[in-house]
Amino acid sequence: MIAYLQGIISHKTPTYIYVDCNGVGYHVNISLNTYSKLEKLEKIKIFTYLSIKEDEHSIYGFCDDEERALFILLISVSGIGVNTARVILSYMTPEEVRTAIIHENAVALGKVKGIGPKTAKRIILDLKDKVIKESGKDHVVLSSTENNSIKQEALSALITLGFPKPVIEKQIKFIADKHPEIDQVEDLIKHVLKNMN
Repeated sequence: MIAYLQGIISHKTPTYIYVDCNGVGYHVNISLNTYSKLEKLEKIKIFTYLSIKEDEHSIYGFCDDEERALFILLISVSGIGVNTARVILSYMTPEEVRTAIIHENAVALGKVKGIGPKTAKRIILDLKDKVIKESGKDHVVLSSTENNSIKQEALSALITLGFPKPVIEKQIKFIADKHPEIDQVEDLIKHVLKNMN
């Protein structure tokens, strides 16, 4: 397997780049997350994954090894191919994907094009333990003393889903004041979403 490519970017688009390594040009498929980090670069060291199918060999590139590791986890899920995994990492940052999986936020994953509710739940079911193990810490259990961090995580998740920040901030404050017993991010998000319907 090719671990990484180091060279000059000779051609660049939001979905792929050409990396010139000593006169050999490699076509490397990338996510929007990776594109945003290499957009202004000329020289690059990009971590890679080689996808081998009967009819084609494709290289996928990542700005860091964490994104590549998450990509490999995603394609291990039944029904998630390399292109779908790339779409997920284009729609959400690796940290947002990990947070959605750890907090069992199927709604966030389901917003990605091509990911239905069943697939989102399968991703969570298959990867939650692996993502927690890789991250080295368990984000799942939050005590009520961490109320502000719960509000912050809920705000971040809902903004990711496309809701306007000022509206969400008001809704979160309203729900948190009305239901002080809420001590899980998922519960707070559910209450906010119900209240906005």
